[in-house]
Parts: sequence; C-alpha cells; structure tokens
Amino acid sequence: MPRVENILDMSGRVAIVTGAGQGVGRQIALHLSSYGGAVVVNDYYHDRAQAVVAEIEEFGGRATAAQADVSDFTSVSTMVEKAISAFGRVDVLVNNAGNAGADPTAVSRGPFWESLPADWTPWLGVNLFGVLNCTRAVLPSMVQNRTGSIITIISDAGRYGDAGLEVYAAAKAGAAGFMRSVARTGGRYGIRANAVAIAATRTPATESAFDDPERMRKTLRMYPAGRIGEPADVANMVLFLASDASSWVTGQTYPVNGGFTFGL
Repeated sequence: MPRVENILDMSGRVAIVTGAGQGVGRQIALHLSSYGGAVVVNDYYHDRAQAVVAEIEEFGGRATAAQADVSDFTSVSTMVEKAISAFGRVDVLVNNAGNAGADPTAVSRGPFWESLPADWTPWLGVNLFGVLNCTRAVLPSMVQNRTGSIITIISDAGRYGDAGLEVYAAAKAGAAGFMRSVARTGGRYGIRANAVAIAATRTPATESAFDDPERMRKTLRMYPAGRIGEPADVANMVLFLASDASSWVTGQTYPVNGGFTFGL
C-alpha cells in the first residue's frame, strides 16, 4: 500500500491564534506548532502570550508573542502587520478570543430586561467585533496570496441559547453567520471560513465551575459523551480545519460539544 501523505502537516504555514495565552487558545497554538506551523500567539496580556511562546520554543517550534486587544481594529492591524513582517505571510487565523474581555467578572449578568446598551458592549466587542476586526485585518494578505483558512471559535450558546447570556449568544451566532458570508465571498480567492461551536470545556477560566461534585453530576447528564470537554478536543478540530485535510470544507459550523446539542 502506498504511503499516505500527512495532510495535517502545517509546515510552511503561519497561524495567528487570538486569546492564546491560556485554555483552549493555548492548546490550539501548541497543536498547530507541533504539526509544523509557525504561530503568532496573541493575548491581551503579553506575559501569558510569552509563556506559551516559551512552551512552543522548548520543543523546537516557531512562535512569537503578540499583545493586542481584538476589540480595537488599530491594535489588531498592527499585530497582523508585525506577523507578516516576521513570517512573510498569514495562512490561518483562529478567532479564539472570547467572553467579555480582560475582566469578565466586571460585566453585569442580570436579566436582559434590566440591562443597558453599555452592558452589551464588552460581549459584542470581543465575541463579534473582535472576529470582524481580526478577519478584516488578515483578508487583504490572504486575498493576495489566494489562500487562507479562517476558524472562529463560538459557543453552543449561539446555537442553543443560554438564559442570562442573551447578548453573548447573539454575538456568537453573529460570528458564525459572518463566517458563512466570508466563506461565500472568499471562496474565489482560495479562502475557507468555518466555525467551531464548543460547550462546557475545562480551562483555567472555568475550572471553579467543576469543583462542586453535585453540580458536575447535573452537568454531565446533558452530555451523551459522559464528560466535559478538554482544550485538546477543540484543538483537534481546529487543526483539521486549518490543514489540507479540510480543503473542501467551508462555511460550516462544527459542534465539538460532547453531544450537548446535535447538528444535522
């Protein structure tokens, strides 16, 4: 039987991963690097990004840290310019940065009918406008090079809805719709765009939610797979969508959620 080429190989490709200083984003950066990709590790906090770069360099990978606020277009544009200057191109963008910005604990989570537009801004700024900003910043280079894969991490809140997280759900659903539109307009330039919808996943930001055994037992009832997610579960799907293994896949939203919700 002839040898099958490794179509997950990322050698020669450059990826920007936003919000990659910890959790899911960190694991995505490690995955892409371990398969040969050069990675621009973005985070709002430079020290977190630099720590992930050190991990990548420890096993011989190529990476650089890039502090940027994804909700600010100027900040993002500067990051992309530096990435192109350092590596010559950007082949993959992973819009992973999410939640409500640098300090989500400061955001009101009361009933929507008691909220004000100012309460919505942090959710929309990162989860929707952050995706628009980063995608807008990388597209000119991808159009010029006639290739690219854009992957946006959304939440099952955007597919299923979450009580008390109406604006977050709207932002995530909007980001998925945006990916579908980018897939349609970008296809002629060899650009693919997809979304990955995740549910309860163990990260530093969510760890405390799983400390209560009774709460965990109730949570697991909703997951046919019988466990919550790990960052590697998401990173595996991102690697697939970033690589040639998914060269005929675009405009899709893939649930990576242990069966919390189903897709057709």
